[in-house]
Amino acid sequence: MAGTIAEEATVDLPLPERTPIPSGDHSVWADVSPLLDAACQDLQDGMLIHGDNFNLFAAMSALEIMDPKMDSGIVCKYYSVDEAIEDGAAPVPISSDRTVDVQCTIDIMDHLLACEATWHKGHSLAQTVFSCIYLLRPDRTSSHALLHSYCRVVRATCKTVVSVVSDARTHEEEDLFTMSYGLALHGDGDDKCLSMLNAVEETVNRQLRACKAPSLKRRVLEDFVPLQNNLELEEGYCKALLCRLRFRKHFYHVLTCMKRPQGRGLELARKHIASCISELECILNSSEFLRSRTVGTHEGSIEDKTTASGCQPIGFDASLNCRLSAPTPPRSIKILSWKKAIEYFMKLLHDLDVICSCPLDLSLESVLHFVAEFQKSLPDLVARAHLQRLLVEDGKLYGRDPVFGVITRAAAVPDATRIHDVQKHESIVHLGQLVINLLKILCTNSAWQRRKLGKILQDWRVVYIQLEMAFRKESGENTNFSNDENVCRNVVQHILVWVEEQTYWIASRFLILGFELELYSHSEFCMVYWYIYVVLIKILEKKSLKMAVSNDSGKRRGKKKRDSVKDVARDIRIPPAILFLQCQICLAEGLTTMLAALRNEHMMVQSPSPFNTEHERFIQHFELLQKACIPDQSSYPLFKDSTIQTRLSNLVRYDHFKDAQKIVKEVKSSFSNNPEKSAELRRLEQVAEHNSIALNIISRAAALDPSLKVSFEFNHHPYFATAVVKRS
Repeated sequence: MAGTIAEEATVDLPLPERTPIPSGDHSVWADVSPLLDAACQDLQDGMLIHGDNFNLFAAMSALEIMDPKMDSGIVCKYYSVDEAIEDGAAPVPISSDRTVDVQCTIDIMDHLLACEATWHKGHSLAQTVFSCIYLLRPDRTSSHALLHSYCRVVRATCKTVVSVVSDARTHEEEDLFTMSYGLALHGDGDDKCLSMLNAVEETVNRQLRACKAPSLKRRVLEDFVPLQNNLELEEGYCKALLCRLRFRKHFYHVLTCMKRPQGRGLELARKHIASCISELECILNSSEFLRSRTVGTHEGSIEDKTTASGCQPIGFDASLNCRLSAPTPPRSIKILSWKKAIEYFMKLLHDLDVICSCPLDLSLESVLHFVAEFQKSLPDLVARAHLQRLLVEDGKLYGRDPVFGVITRAAAVPDATRIHDVQKHESIVHLGQLVINLLKILCTNSAWQRRKLGKILQDWRVVYIQLEMAFRKESGENTNFSNDENVCRNVVQHILVWVEEQTYWIASRFLILGFELELYSHSEFCMVYWYIYVVLIKILEKKSLKMAVSNDSGKRRGKKKRDSVKDVARDIRIPPAILFLQCQICLAEGLTTMLAALRNEHMMVQSPSPFNTEHERFIQHFELLQKACIPDQSSYPLFKDSTIQTRLSNLVRYDHFKDAQKIVKEVKSSFSNNPEKSAELRRLEQVAEHNSIALNIISRAAALDPSLKVSFEFNHHPYFATAVVKRS
């Protein structure tokens, strides 16, 4: 009976009439719904429709309609900004109730902050900040001083950020960031946004002072109109508004100060950064008051809301610009929550403060180290753009130091020879361009950085070969050198050593970034540490050679013996930087031999790949290094030959990890005034200590307990692994 009623109910439902689309001069519209329905019934899973004029390629290129994720038109509530305004989506004033008006204004400020943070994270400007209708029609808010001044400074801030990121060209990884889609980033009167904001801030501040002085309240209230109707809430709303206005003011000052040439505004920028952080803390503290004034309950957790009060802001439509701006991605995006936005700006300000604290008299080696350390905090695009703009300006370091001078200082060229005309040599000019390009690459994100570093290795190698050929040619043709020619040879000799050292440093950076990006599997650690070991040995050789050349203590350019670079305890004159590098070499060699022995004796937990061989994986990881011949004659057969005979019994005789521990104890005092180096030494010491203990356990208990298995974790250092011994 119930089934009969259900059948009648489904059969008797009338179908809606379809409105025919009028045909044009060159087109005839026909209803294909019956055809599609029939095709859907006949098609099975995995089948595709194929026709003479519709194949798989056409299907992939076709526009998908009636899907909210793909069809930008289906999700639009309004077809234009004017239509949204006429419908009351962005009223001015926001409410006739002044208390509600102030509350809604604060909600708009909070949501704009969340939109701005979402934009910084890589989403489009049109779907984030400029989803605010008030920003799209700035003249409408002129009668609302609070909203008008705030929107003006937000737009000016966006313009400044776009300018910095565009100049730095770090936006290649996030192409949407600098696209304005024809939106009004340049508004009349935006150059006076700070004066407008200051005037509004002063008005609110005087009102706050009036609230805090009860004896003067009556006289003050006669002179000033309160922000809203409920005088008991006046102080809370004044504080909530002031911290938001002041944050906007100081943040804009931070950006403008950091744009000053040659780092002249960094000290002042740090003061504004401190003020920004203080105001952000006040903004966080205001959330309790704002939530207490919210009428009714709200769906979902307050943690997911884009405003401090938890209310939905007025005057926003994220889908509006999908029609206005054709390149805008039609897919809807999730705006960061208000708390996440606060956290983002806190981290951004901290990163900018680190940049502002960078000394402007650093050597090139110190600059490269500073950038590498800065990247460990995973800074976002805006911070990295400011760092690049500080380092590289008008083709000079810090906008004032010519590249040739920077190179000669890094290569330890004597002062008397730095003014020589060798800087006009084509290879030297190309080398200067490579140095500038290297600084820019190091300011990009990790993935982009690694790809670019791998590609420029060949350029550095080519420059080295060109300089070496020119040096040999001049040395071979002339037996009697004039003073100028001797100076030129001296400069080129220093630069050659430095270029080779720098090339190997780039290679080591390329290899280390693979750990950060999780590109290596556990079964590949052995070959990776072997390659790191070989590269670090080369860096040590070139550093030692550079010191020898600069001190005129040795003019030979041959390689040092392996024993002489490893026995560091005997030579008390070895600089701390060399000892630090030697510690890393011991760890890399220790991990290589340990991993090789565990692999050869089948004691390590491995998941062999069914898709490619070890040789193929070696080529995949190190192909760019191999093409640049870094290092010379390093190949998979050499790696295999050097590790295939390694056994645990051999490792007990010579413990590389204990050597690393000895070096750390010896060099610690040399870096007592360098917190970063001291922390790094402590991490290296922990890796060496734990791996030495693990090695002793394995060598003693492996034969007695075959169930012992070894895995590796990065719980003490980001790229030097620590062995973990467990029973399987």
